[in-house]
This record gives sequence, C-alpha cells and structure tokens, in this order.
Amino acid sequence: VQLVESGGGLAQPGGSLRLSCVGSGFTFEDFGMSWYRQAPGKSRELVGFITNGDVMYVVDSVKGRFSVSRDNAKKTSFLQMNDLKVEDTAVYYCFLRWSSDTHYWGQGTQVTVSS
Repeated sequence: VQLVESGGGLAQPGGSLRLSCVGSGFTFEDFGMSWYRQAPGKSRELVGFITNGDVMYVVDSVKGRFSVSRDNAKKTSFLQMNDLKVEDTAVYYCFLRWSSDTHYWGQGTQVTVSS
C-alpha cells in the first residue's frame, strides 16, 4: 500500500489549494479516504474524509471552506481548500484505515498560508 500526496505549497490568506492523494496497492474504490493535518507544535488532527460511498465529512473548523472528494478511476482523493487562513498552515497527510488494527499514512505535504 502506498499513499502519495501532492499539491501543497505557499498560499496567501483567502487563497486556494487542492491537495491530491494517489493510492496504490489496494482496491481504492473499496475504502474511505481521510485527510489529517499537523501544525507546528500541535497534535495531528482530522480534517475530513470521504467514504467509499461518497459521503463526505469535514470538521467544523474548515466547514464551508474545505471539501473532500475522490476519483476512483484515478485512484485519487482530493482535499479542496478555499479561503485559506494562516491557521491552516500545517503538514497535510492522507490516511487509509485498512482494518481495525492496520492503517497507512502518506508522506505529507506542507501547506503554508502567509501574506
């Protein structure tokens, strides 16, 4: 199993970025995909997820600004981030829960929001 994120970078407050997570080594369409982030000095936290049935959830702090989607044909999950704020600065990770005791993380992609 491999998860590879891309799309991070520098954005201005109010700007947008779209992160991608390409999965390989498993049947992508059978699994929900999650996004987490870790800001400097803070614990890793859930940002949102999309189920294998295309049900999406994002946490309250990003609701209305972020959305999670997927393209099963491309084996890719997306995190669309709009109206970015300085406090969104973090390393963003893709996450796959394979089973109750097995999970996988991507390598992470840095998002920096600064003027």
